[in-house]
This record gives sequence, structure tokens and C-alpha cells, in this order.
Amino acid sequence: MQLRDAVGLALSQLRVQKLKSAFTLLGVTIGVMFLIAVVSIVEGMGRYVEEDFAGRLLGTNTFTLRRFDNVGPGGQRGFDAREASRRPLIRMTDVAAVRAVLPAAMKSTVTSETFKYASSPGARPRQVQAVAADADYFAIKNYVIEKGRAFNEQEERSGTPVIVIGKEVAEHYFPGLDPEGRTLRIQGVPFTVIGVIEEQGSVFGFSLDRLAVAPYTSPMGRIIRPEKDVGSLVVQVARQEDIPEGIELARSALRSIRGLRASEPDNFGLVTQDAAFGFIAELKGRLVLFGTALPAISLIVGAMVIMNIMLVAVAERTREIGVRKALGARRSDILRQFLVEATTLSIMGAAVGIGLGIGLAMLISTLTPLPAAVAPWSIVAALITGGGVGVAAGVYPASRAARLDPIAALRSE
Repeated sequence: MQLRDAVGLALSQLRVQKLKSAFTLLGVTIGVMFLIAVVSIVEGMGRYVEEDFAGRLLGTNTFTLRRFDNVGPGGQRGFDAREASRRPLIRMTDVAAVRAVLPAAMKSTVTSETFKYASSPGARPRQVQAVAADADYFAIKNYVIEKGRAFNEQEERSGTPVIVIGKEVAEHYFPGLDPEGRTLRIQGVPFTVIGVIEEQGSVFGFSLDRLAVAPYTSPMGRIIRPEKDVGSLVVQVARQEDIPEGIELARSALRSIRGLRASEPDNFGLVTQDAAFGFIAELKGRLVLFGTALPAISLIVGAMVIMNIMLVAVAERTREIGVRKALGARRSDILRQFLVEATTLSIMGAAVGIGLGIGLAMLISTLTPLPAAVAPWSIVAALITGGGVGVAAGVYPASRAARLDPIAALRSE
């Protein structure tokens, strides 16, 4: 029997027994649906982090000097809390030492940030993302000032209490008003609003428009870092290839000013985007692993259902099998017929599951902050998995059908 004939016969059986076929498809459909949905969401998260998260939160072509070098669980070199607690704070002397050795083409900004309560007359106090930074902060983060202006180097040197706010902050504290020249208090300290940053949107549901950025030398620096240390120094290079050079210059300068011997490890962190991406890649792997556990169970259940349905089909079609053998069908023909039927059932279930999985991923993306991106490889994997489930589930029923004695089969009613 040709493969085309076997597939045609399998499809005709599906049309004849619609309800039974639908229940047979259910397990595979559910398993593949969740598999596609999970992979699509994880893939979407990965692309979002690499294409959007890095640029908005970390900055393009940057590396960061800070006290700790971990990024998420594990970090670059693991996170030892006891060792970390002994690390010295990042001071302005450290920043000055690093800036002294960096080429003029490399921009840098001191940043410290945390959430603090802000208030203004007529608006309910709420937390904003308070940031103390240098004037180059806006260029490194690629922020566009929609209204007003950013603070300049003169205001930075003098510690003028001016502030640039995000769109959400402007709309909450100054609804229907021009915020320029108005006063916004951070932890009770007044700052004069001089600019509004263009809308940034959100990352995983976290709004990027709750910013309130003031010069590091202004009272904002003392509000965020009472010990007068520095949260981090972000350095931006012209090209991605220049990052290793910048890191080595910064590392050498810091080790020298801190008097570290060659045998002693760094007591500071130099973090790149690769560290964040490494954490995301690890997280993606874990999410896929845990997220495919439920689909795997559904596929096993689906395989068992297909096997039992096919065994019932063999029992119901015993006379048909006897007739085919009497007319010259070989064992391999009968085996192929039932294997193709089981595989066709499974692949059809996988195809339906792929469509439902893509729809579920898009629905979750629409209703929640989780992004989704359908990976072509997941569709191919789902179809191959569906075919594999069909073959595995159909082997035993097909072998039973192939071993039937034609005389006994013809006597069957």
C-alpha cells in the first residue's frame, strides 16, 4: 500500500468516526497548545530583553562599575553575600580614577536610584523612581526631552535643585498644567521642574515614565545615598568592540587606587550587557524546562488515548483486516495502514494545537505585560513531536492488526 493511499484511508476513517477522532486528538492538541504558548512567551521575553530592555534600562554599548557584579541569581561569578558585604563602597575618588584613564570618546555618568515618595500641592503623594545622575545621563540613556530641557553641567557643578521628570510623573502631579517651573518635592525636599522626558512605555509591566532625575550633586544625591557613596558609574563606548578595552582601563585604575595586589581578586563589579543576557538565557532555559512539563504529561496521556482508540479500531475492523489479507495484503501493508492512521491522527491534533497555542500566546500578550513571539522551530518541533507520539502510540495496535490470522479474522462478526 502506497503512503498516499494509507493517508487517504486514515482520513476517510476520521470522517466516518468524527466524535471518536475528536476525543483522540484532544490529548495531543492540549499538549502542543501549551508547548507552543510557553515557548512563544519565553521567546518573546528573550527578544524583548535583547532588543528593548537592554537599550532602555542598561543603555546601548555600555558597561557599569558598581559594588557588586551579580546580575540576577548566580550573576557573572556567583554571589557570595559574606564576601560582598566586605566590599568597599564606590566613592567619587574611584569614579575620578576611572574617568581619568578613559578616552575622551567614552561618555560616563554617575547614577544612583531608588524609589522615594514625591509630593506637590493638590496631588496624592506616591513613589517615583528617583535618580541622581550627571548631565550625560540623558544622552547615554537616549532620552528625548519632550518639554523644557535637561539640566546642564553648570547646574550639576553647583548642585542646583532642578529636576527632569517622566511623562507619568508630570500627568499625576500636574494634570492639565505645564510642569515647567513648578515645584516637586522628593522626600519633602523641593526641586524645580525644568523638563519632561518623552514617553518611554513599560518593561514587563513596569512603567519607565515614573522617573524623576536630578543632578547627583543636588540634594537628590544625599536623599538616595546618605553615606555619600555612588550607586554606579555607567560608561558608554562608541562601538560594542570597544567595551573590553574600556573595562580593562577601568579595572586597572580601580585596582591601582585601591592598592590591590596581583593575587587579590577585584573588590568591585564591572557588569556588561552580556551578564544580563546570560541571566536571561539561563532563565529562558528554566522556563522552557518547567513550562514543558505539563505539555509532556498531556502528550503522554494523548499517546495512551490514541493507543487505546487504535486497539478498539483493530477489534472493530477485524473482518476488514481479514478481507484485506485474503485479497493479498501483506503484514507490512496492515502495519503501515494502522501506523499511518495513528500518526495522521496525532499530526492533525498537533496542527490544531499549534493554531490554538499561537492564539493563546497572542491573547496572553494582549491581556498581560508578557510579550510573545512565535519561534518557527517550535512549530516544526511540535509537528515532529505529534508525529512521534502517533508512531509510538500506533506501534502496538498496528502490530496486533498485522499478526491477525486471516481465517480467524474472516470468521469474526
